[in-house]
Amino acid sequence: MLILTRKIGEAIAINDNITIKVLEIRGGQVKLGIEAPSYVAVHREEIYHKLLEENIRAAAEAPEDLTAVAEALGSKKEKP
Repeated sequence: MLILTRKIGEAIAINDNITIKVLEIRGGQVKLGIEAPSYVAVHREEIYHKLLEENIRAAAEAPEDLTAVAEALGSKKEKP
């Protein structure tokens, strides 16, 4: 783990396209601004873990054989 000390207005660069800037420090809270490309997902850690758990749960509940679903969707196509 890399540990850095930053003051208000200072930033951390990750690669060429992600910047994390310290915007405010008040009491025990630090407000950060994160600039990243739209294809980079940025979440609070607790939200990220909930998303992972939900994705795992959804994958476990998905039917293994999607033939019936594919056939049902195929029958909905308009025929010329």
